Amino acid sequence: MTIPVRFAALLFDFDGVLIESEYAGNRQIAEWLTAAGHPTTPEQSMANFMGLSGMAFTGAIEAWIDAPLPPGFAEARAAEDARVMAEGLDAVKGAIAFVESLPPSLPRAIVSSSTTRWIAHHLDHLGLHGAFGPHIYSGREHVARGKPAPDLYHYGARMLGADIADCAIIEDSPVGVTGAVASGAFVIGLCAGTHCGAGHGARLKALGADVIANDFSAVAAAIA
Repeated sequence: MTIPVRFAALLFDFDGVLIESEYAGNRQIAEWLTAAGHPTTPEQSMANFMGLSGMAFTGAIEAWIDAPLPPGFAEARAAEDARVMAEGLDAVKGAIAFVESLPPSLPRAIVSSSTTRWIAHHLDHLGLHGAFGPHIYSGREHVARGKPAPDLYHYGARMLGADIADCAIIEDSPVGVTGAVASGAFVIGLCAGTHCGAGHGARLKALGADVIANDFSAVAAAIA
């Protein structure tokens, strides 16, 4: 069944929106920092680092631990990414059916802080690569300023040939919602992933999300 869509295009964040990567990734970060002498819970990692990439990500960690990033962190993250790439990750509940129910002609793109290699690999694993085609955009690779700047959303909309004001963005992190709101698009704060605990939706709403969706049925209703 194809769902109706009132927007000219949809922009999707990736981690935590389409794949269940956020809790596992932040658990690994928290465990590594704790072992290095900087006690951190997965919830604290998600609250402070989720949605960031590059220098913004490492800067947030250094601010959290009030010290330079300990040696070995990058290597540990690379090893974790390699493990996850080899094993694959589950989709967020309802994500695959939602994407497959969109009108085939509706422009859509991934706008993520992750690398295009990471995104493409996991889209292949989920069987969704064809649903996005070449429209996979990374805050590390396609714009000078990643999230929470709005640049990546503007870039994605432009590549789809859509006005950002006519787009809807699906985001799950405070960093992502902040940038999405600044872009001028309609923003859906998604709380369907296992990393979204109590109060997550309220936090996204306070940052300016137009709608909070606890599952993809609510996303479908918001864009209809």
